[in-house]
Amino acid sequence: MPDSLVPLRAVLAEDQALLRVGLTRILESGGIQVVEAVDNAPSLARALDRDDIDIAVLDVRLPPTNTTEGLLAATTLRAARPAFPVLVLSQWVEPLYARDLLAGGEGAVGYLLKDRVADVDAFLAAVRQVAGGGTVLDPEVVATLVSARSRPLDRLTDREREVLTLMAEGRSNAAIAARLVVTEKAVGKHINNIFTKLDLPQAGDDNRRVLAVLAWLDGR
Repeated sequence: MPDSLVPLRAVLAEDQALLRVGLTRILESGGIQVVEAVDNAPSLARALDRDDIDIAVLDVRLPPTNTTEGLLAATTLRAARPAFPVLVLSQWVEPLYARDLLAGGEGAVGYLLKDRVADVDAFLAAVRQVAGGGTVLDPEVVATLVSARSRPLDRLTDREREVLTLMAEGRSNAAIAARLVVTEKAVGKHINNIFTKLDLPQAGDDNRRVLAVLAWLDGR
């Protein structure tokens, strides 16, 4: 980890004005210069093109859609610049977000709940740890990941469990749609969510259906 006196230059992305100002003041009080503080995904993309920054501190959800723009920016940045330090902040525990960030295995990544910012010293230490190549995960995220790993089917919603049960019975998407009185498109979306939540590798859909059913059988 770098010495606490080593200056760092950061890009900050947070759409809530008060929190953006607060985070800027906290970072700069700890000797971390915020060279750009932005509130939307397009501005963030431009800021991350800079070659004079040491770390990006990003909210998961940013305009224009307030879904996963920050997370997408983080994974895109690290694909182009492997192991570039990124600390992601989130309002809620989202284990899949943490998995996306950790997928490359390079380190220099962090995922914290926004509530942790209240402990200023710990937050600044986390920023410097990530900037130094370390990994920082919120304790609640770790607990959720461990629980999810031991019981993967618990990640599924009730409707996704219904779909998986019908898949296990050998029903086609059309048959599942008829049974649940929904569209085939909705069924396809549920099945894709099931594949993702069960961490099934990319493969032919037929093969992943089999793997999903095996997971269902193991979890009964």
